[in-house]
Amino acid sequence: MKVIFPVLLFFGFGCSSQNGQNNTFDTSIKKETQMAEDLVTANIDTATFGAGCFWCVEAAFLSVKGVISVRSGYSGGQVKNPTYKEVCSGLTGHAEVAQIVYDTTVLTYEELLQMFWKVHDPTQLNRQGNDIGTQYRSVIFYHNDQQKDKAVYYKKALNDSAAYSQPVVTEIAPFDVFYPAEDYHTNYYQLHPEEQYCKLVVGPKVEKFKQVFAEKLK
Repeated sequence: MKVIFPVLLFFGFGCSSQNGQNNTFDTSIKKETQMAEDLVTANIDTATFGAGCFWCVEAAFLSVKGVISVRSGYSGGQVKNPTYKEVCSGLTGHAEVAQIVYDTTVLTYEELLQMFWKVHDPTQLNRQGNDIGTQYRSVIFYHNDQQKDKAVYYKKALNDSAAYSQPVVTEIAPFDVFYPAEDYHTNYYQLHPEEQYCKLVVGPKVEKFKQVFAEKLK
Protein backbone atom coordinates (compact mmCIF):
# COMPACT_ATOMS: atom_id res chain seq x y z
CA MET A 1 0.00 0.00 0.00
CA LYS A 2 2.93 2.32 0.66
CA VAL A 3 3.94 1.94 -2.96
CA ILE A 4 0.55 1.87 -4.59
CA PHE A 5 -0.92 4.84 -2.76
CA PRO A 6 1.62 7.43 -3.96
CA VAL A 7 1.40 6.00 -7.46
CA LEU A 8 -2.35 6.39 -7.39
CA LEU A 9 -1.95 9.95 -6.21
CA PHE A 10 0.55 10.61 -8.98
CA PHE A 11 -1.73 9.27 -11.65
CA GLY A 12 -4.64 11.09 -10.07
CA PHE A 13 -2.82 14.41 -10.29
CA GLY A 14 -1.54 13.49 -13.74
CA CYS A 15 -5.01 12.93 -15.12
CA SER A 16 -6.30 16.10 -13.50
CA SER A 17 -3.46 18.13 -14.98
CA GLN A 18 -3.96 16.63 -18.44
CA ASN A 19 -7.70 17.34 -18.38
CA GLY A 20 -7.00 20.89 -17.36
CA GLN A 21 -4.64 21.32 -20.28
CA ASN A 22 -7.22 19.87 -22.67
CA ASN A 23 -9.92 22.15 -21.27
CA THR A 24 -7.69 25.17 -21.72
CA PHE A 25 -6.83 24.10 -25.25
CA ASP A 26 -10.48 23.49 -26.13
CA THR A 27 -11.50 26.86 -24.70
CA SER A 28 -8.80 28.58 -26.71
CA ILE A 29 -9.95 26.89 -29.92
CA LYS A 30 -13.56 27.83 -29.22
CA LYS A 31 -12.60 31.45 -28.63
CA GLU A 32 -10.60 31.60 -31.85
CA THR A 33 -13.42 29.97 -33.78
CA GLN A 34 -15.97 32.39 -32.33
CA MET A 35 -13.73 35.34 -33.16
CA ALA A 36 -13.43 34.13 -36.75
CA GLU A 37 -17.18 33.68 -37.00
CA ASP A 38 -17.80 37.14 -35.52
CA LEU A 39 -15.35 38.63 -38.01
CA VAL A 40 -17.14 36.95 -40.92
CA THR A 41 -20.51 38.12 -39.60
CA ALA A 42 -19.19 41.66 -39.17
CA ASN A 43 -18.19 41.67 -42.83
CA ILE A 44 -21.62 40.57 -44.07
CA ASP A 45 -24.47 43.00 -44.67
CA THR A 46 -27.85 43.05 -46.42
CA ALA A 47 -29.44 45.48 -48.85
CA THR A 48 -33.05 45.38 -50.03
CA PHE A 49 -33.95 47.10 -53.30
CA GLY A 50 -37.06 47.35 -55.44
CA ALA A 51 -36.33 48.34 -59.04
CA GLY A 52 -39.10 46.92 -61.16
CA CYS A 53 -39.28 43.23 -62.03
CA PHE A 54 -37.11 41.30 -59.58
CA TRP A 55 -35.91 38.95 -62.31
CA CYS A 56 -33.88 41.83 -63.74
CA VAL A 57 -32.50 42.99 -60.40
CA GLU A 58 -31.56 39.49 -59.27
CA ALA A 59 -29.76 38.66 -62.52
CA ALA A 60 -27.79 41.92 -62.49
CA PHE A 61 -26.59 41.79 -58.89
CA LEU A 62 -25.71 38.10 -59.00
CA SER A 63 -22.92 39.02 -61.41
CA VAL A 64 -21.23 41.47 -59.00
CA LYS A 65 -18.07 40.66 -57.06
CA GLY A 66 -18.72 40.65 -53.33
CA VAL A 67 -22.37 39.63 -53.67
CA ILE A 68 -22.90 36.41 -51.75
CA SER A 69 -26.54 35.81 -52.60
CA VAL A 70 -29.59 37.47 -54.11
CA ARG A 71 -33.14 36.37 -53.33
CA SER A 72 -36.25 37.67 -55.04
CA GLY A 73 -39.19 38.46 -52.82
CA TYR A 74 -41.71 40.96 -51.53
CA SER A 75 -41.47 43.81 -49.00
CA GLY A 76 -43.39 46.90 -47.96
CA GLY A 77 -46.93 45.55 -47.95
CA GLN A 78 -49.70 44.80 -45.48
CA VAL A 79 -50.50 41.17 -46.27
CA LYS A 80 -48.54 38.35 -44.61
CA ASN A 81 -46.95 35.72 -46.85
CA PRO A 82 -48.31 37.12 -50.12
CA THR A 83 -48.25 35.10 -53.30
CA TYR A 84 -46.89 36.35 -56.61
CA LYS A 85 -50.44 36.56 -57.97
CA GLU A 86 -51.56 38.65 -55.01
CA VAL A 87 -48.61 41.02 -55.31
CA CYS A 88 -49.21 41.40 -59.05
CA SER A 89 -52.75 42.58 -58.29
CA GLY A 90 -51.23 45.68 -56.70
CA LEU A 91 -53.57 45.34 -53.74
CA THR A 92 -51.14 44.03 -51.10
CA GLY A 93 -48.88 47.09 -51.06
CA HIS A 94 -45.75 45.02 -51.61
CA ALA A 95 -42.95 45.82 -54.00
CA GLU A 96 -41.03 43.19 -55.89
CA VAL A 97 -37.58 43.37 -54.31
CA ALA A 98 -34.19 41.73 -54.33
CA GLN A 99 -32.61 40.90 -50.98
CA ILE A 100 -28.85 41.18 -51.49
CA VAL A 101 -26.34 39.69 -49.05
CA TYR A 102 -22.83 40.98 -49.64
CA ASP A 103 -19.27 41.08 -48.32
CA THR A 104 -18.46 44.59 -47.09
CA THR A 105 -14.73 43.99 -47.51
CA VAL A 106 -15.30 43.68 -51.27
CA LEU A 107 -18.35 45.83 -51.94
CA THR A 108 -19.68 48.95 -50.23
CA TYR A 109 -23.27 50.05 -49.75
CA GLU A 110 -22.47 53.21 -51.73
CA GLU A 111 -21.44 51.06 -54.68
CA LEU A 112 -24.65 49.04 -54.38
CA LEU A 113 -26.66 52.27 -54.42
CA GLN A 114 -24.86 53.38 -57.56
CA MET A 115 -25.70 50.06 -59.19
CA PHE A 116 -29.29 50.23 -57.96
CA TRP A 117 -29.89 53.59 -59.62
CA LYS A 118 -28.31 52.36 -62.85
CA VAL A 119 -30.20 49.08 -63.11
CA HIS A 120 -33.55 50.84 -63.57
CA ASP A 121 -35.14 54.23 -64.24
CA PRO A 122 -35.74 55.80 -60.82
CA THR A 123 -37.75 58.67 -62.31
CA GLN A 124 -40.69 56.44 -63.22
CA LEU A 125 -43.37 56.41 -60.55
CA ASN A 126 -44.89 53.01 -59.78
CA ARG A 127 -43.71 51.45 -63.01
CA GLN A 128 -40.76 50.32 -65.10
CA GLY A 129 -41.54 50.52 -68.78
CA ASN A 130 -44.54 48.35 -69.52
CA ASP A 131 -44.50 46.87 -66.02
CA ILE A 132 -47.05 49.12 -64.35
CA GLY A 133 -48.19 49.13 -60.72
CA THR A 134 -46.98 49.94 -57.21
CA GLN A 135 -45.38 46.48 -57.05
CA TYR A 136 -42.82 47.76 -59.57
CA ARG A 137 -41.98 50.96 -57.71
CA SER A 138 -38.46 52.21 -57.16
CA VAL A 139 -37.73 51.70 -53.46
CA ILE A 140 -34.89 51.30 -51.00
CA PHE A 141 -35.72 49.49 -47.77
CA TYR A 142 -32.95 50.51 -45.39
CA HIS A 143 -31.82 48.15 -42.61
CA ASN A 144 -30.14 50.73 -40.36
CA ASP A 145 -29.58 54.47 -39.97
CA GLN A 146 -26.34 54.35 -41.95
CA GLN A 147 -28.12 52.91 -44.98
CA LYS A 148 -30.92 55.45 -44.60
CA ASP A 149 -28.52 58.41 -44.43
CA LYS A 150 -26.59 57.24 -47.50
CA ALA A 151 -29.75 56.60 -49.52
CA VAL A 152 -31.20 60.01 -48.64
CA TYR A 153 -27.89 61.75 -49.36
CA TYR A 154 -27.36 60.20 -52.78
CA LYS A 155 -30.97 60.62 -53.86
CA LYS A 156 -30.71 64.33 -53.03
CA ALA A 157 -27.36 64.55 -54.83
CA LEU A 158 -28.88 63.01 -57.96
CA ASN A 159 -31.75 65.47 -57.93
CA ASP A 160 -29.60 68.49 -57.06
CA SER A 161 -27.23 67.69 -59.92
CA ALA A 162 -30.08 67.03 -62.36
CA ALA A 163 -28.50 63.68 -63.19
CA TYR A 164 -31.81 62.70 -64.79
CA SER A 165 -34.12 64.81 -66.91
CA GLN A 166 -36.88 64.11 -64.39
CA PRO A 167 -36.74 63.97 -60.55
CA VAL A 168 -35.73 60.72 -58.88
CA VAL A 169 -38.87 59.39 -57.19
CA THR A 170 -37.28 56.45 -55.34
CA GLU A 171 -39.07 55.69 -52.09
CA ILE A 172 -36.80 55.35 -49.05
CA ALA A 173 -38.47 53.37 -46.26
CA PRO A 174 -37.46 51.30 -43.21
CA PHE A 175 -37.12 47.58 -43.78
CA ASP A 176 -39.77 45.57 -41.99
CA VAL A 177 -40.10 42.06 -43.36
CA PHE A 178 -39.02 40.15 -46.44
CA TYR A 179 -41.14 37.38 -47.90
CA PRO A 180 -39.19 35.13 -50.29
CA ALA A 181 -40.84 34.69 -53.66
CA GLU A 182 -41.90 31.27 -54.87
CA ASP A 183 -39.00 28.97 -55.74
CA TYR A 184 -39.58 29.14 -59.47
CA HIS A 185 -38.52 32.82 -59.42
CA THR A 186 -35.02 31.92 -58.23
CA ASN A 187 -32.39 32.40 -60.96
CA TYR A 188 -35.28 32.94 -63.35
CA TYR A 189 -33.29 34.69 -66.06
CA GLN A 190 -30.45 32.15 -65.96
CA LEU A 191 -32.94 29.30 -66.25
CA HIS A 192 -35.21 30.87 -68.90
CA PRO A 193 -33.01 33.09 -71.11
CA GLU A 194 -35.02 32.24 -74.23
CA GLU A 195 -38.37 33.25 -72.75
CA GLN A 196 -39.75 36.30 -74.56
CA TYR A 197 -39.79 38.62 -71.53
CA CYS A 198 -36.23 37.60 -70.66
CA LYS A 199 -35.03 38.18 -74.21
CA LEU A 200 -36.77 41.51 -74.68
CA VAL A 201 -36.56 43.04 -71.19
CA VAL A 202 -34.28 41.26 -68.75
CA GLY A 203 -31.46 40.42 -71.13
CA PRO A 204 -30.88 43.95 -72.47
CA LYS A 205 -30.99 45.44 -68.96
CA VAL A 206 -28.49 42.93 -67.61
CA GLU A 207 -26.13 43.41 -70.56
CA LYS A 208 -26.24 47.19 -70.17
CA PHE A 209 -25.58 46.79 -66.44
CA LYS A 210 -22.58 44.55 -67.11
CA GLN A 211 -21.11 47.05 -69.58
CA VAL A 212 -21.36 49.92 -67.09
CA PHE A 213 -19.94 47.91 -64.17
CA ALA A 214 -17.55 45.65 -66.04
CA GLU A 215 -14.78 46.13 -63.46
CA LYS A 216 -17.09 45.03 -60.65
CA LEU A 217 -18.17 41.72 -62.17
CA LYS A 218 -17.22 38.27 -60.90
